[in-house]
Amino acid sequence: MWERGWSFIKKAGTIILLSTIFVWFTSFFGWVDGSFQMLTEDQMEFSILAHIGKAICWIFAPLGWGDWQATVAAVTGLVAKENIVGTMGILYGASGNVYLALQEAFTGVSAYAFLVFNLLCAPCFAAIGAIKREMNSPKWTWFAIGYQCGFAYAIALMINQFGNIFLGKANVF
Repeated sequence: MWERGWSFIKKAGTIILLSTIFVWFTSFFGWVDGSFQMLTEDQMEFSILAHIGKAICWIFAPLGWGDWQATVAAVTGLVAKENIVGTMGILYGASGNVYLALQEAFTGVSAYAFLVFNLLCAPCFAAIGAIKREMNSPKWTWFAIGYQCGFAYAIALMINQFGNIFLGKANVF
């Protein structure tokens, strides 16, 4: 048990460390005035990661968290669910106080939708590998991943929409 536990810690720790370094690098390097450079904390919206996040954040807008930071955090959760915390710490913490930044980015309902989405969507890469090994079929593996992500999206959408209706803040998109 000790050997398996230590093996998991080394493997997960390596994946989490490498993905956190990737998120840091892509969030603090980007293009400003046509030149590629290291960015300051107030220039993060010009980063590589911001460009990627802004390209896909519209997908999550109906869930109540369509900003690029939350989108990127959810996507990095596919590498390892623990990455969501690290990514949010890097992206929302750049302004100084991560808690105030999160309070401005999320409402209570959208935060709950964000949590439910990330708990229900496809698991980390290691678990996806186990799914592939057990199903012994790439087609069924992709079906399982698609089903889990689609189910998570539908539930988070219902939470956000019904929660806002309950609070009198209905949003028809």
